[in-house]
Amino acid sequence: MRTRVSVSTIILAAITALVAVLLYSPLFVPIVSSFFEINHGQVDWSTLTLSAYISLSENSDVLAALRATLIVGLCTVVLSVVCGTLLALYYHNGRAGRGALQFVITLPFLMPPVISGLALLIFFREINFDRSLVTVVIGHTIFVLAIVYRTVLTRLQSMSPTLVEASYDLGANGWQTFWRVILPNLSSAMAGGAVLAFALSFDETMITILVTGTQSTLPVRLWAMMRLGFSPDINALVALILIFTIVLCVFAARFLIPKQMLAHRS
Repeated sequence: MRTRVSVSTIILAAITALVAVLLYSPLFVPIVSSFFEINHGQVDWSTLTLSAYISLSENSDVLAALRATLIVGLCTVVLSVVCGTLLALYYHNGRAGRGALQFVITLPFLMPPVISGLALLIFFREINFDRSLVTVVIGHTIFVLAIVYRTVLTRLQSMSPTLVEASYDLGANGWQTFWRVILPNLSSAMAGGAVLAFALSFDETMITILVTGTQSTLPVRLWAMMRLGFSPDINALVALILIFTIVLCVFAARFLIPKQMLAHRS
């Protein structure tokens, strides 16, 4: 029996390692390409250089697109976290129209992005609202709202109702209970929802193409560059984004681990 368990464990570990290599090894290609020159598809290991990063710092169009993407992402995170938390509290407290509310929140996320983007485009045109980064933020917020809402609502439903009851029994009012009891218990769920919202907003292309104005976000800019090919400074940009994403995931995972688990491990 021990031999069978050992062999099966080795096979599963080998399959897991193979899948990990197939999934993540392409991510290292742009990182390597940003430091070395590639001639006829071969990496020239003798040409270690930072020229791609220097070119990136001088590419005003790409930097402007990246800046617009970060602005849209941060605004989307703030709006989606605030609105998603308030809507989750409304649903959890048993207010009227909960089924219709959940349907309205979830539908844009389940529909194809091209349908959501087209609907927003028609809506903005009918109300004579000029397309800009504001319309992009609105579109992204509607798209990612369901993720934040569901994450916060799940945490609310897992909270013990005795915590709120104890707070009221001790003389706290509704605002004090929310600020000192409910909000601290929702902080990790809100942080997780914010990370997911930022990731989805950073990557969203179809909705952005339909509702953007004169300013382009980074995915739209890269989409346009696909026709002519990418310059070496794009490899540097991808490398920086990958490094930033890895660091963000590590910090987010560390923050989302319950303190009780950390105390138990230590």
